[in-house]
Amino acid sequence: MTRILTIFSVFLLSMPAHSQTGPSFAERCVEHYARHYNVPPELIAALIDIESGWNPRAVSAMGAMGLMQLMPSTARRFGAAQPFDIEQNVAAGTRYVTTLMWEFHGDLRLVTAAYYAGDRWVGEAQLNYRNPDVISYVRAVRRRYVARRLQQSNSLKEVPAR
Repeated sequence: MTRILTIFSVFLLSMPAHSQTGPSFAERCVEHYARHYNVPPELIAALIDIESGWNPRAVSAMGAMGLMQLMPSTARRFGAAQPFDIEQNVAAGTRYVTTLMWEFHGDLRLVTAAYYAGDRWVGEAQLNYRNPDVISYVRAVRRRYVARRLQQSNSLKEVPAR
């Protein structure tokens, strides 16, 4: 038993810390697809923070799946045949956000509300919604988005100029 614990301890000590390993595959997918579709990567990451907490196997009570919590019809519509596949999920979710950006002329409040409640409903309401869940969701995503933008800005300042 002691030998197994020693081997396990050596294994754990030899693993690099998360902060030293760089971005995860999911984070790299977010960067790639956000840049490709010209959407702020911090917005996509903020949506994932709130939607799934970065759990690629997450399933909501309503049936939304994966990191970006895509409904089955949305996953199919935007090309995620396997919605639990990290890359397919992020790619499809980012394409969906891109269409919402076009539809709502870049208004992130409307984009976020539509991501949560559906673009038809938000398109008709144009922020005249009273649903406390939608309001809470938009605020939560906004907080994460702003925090991520600040974090990104601060990390850029820390890089020494050449």
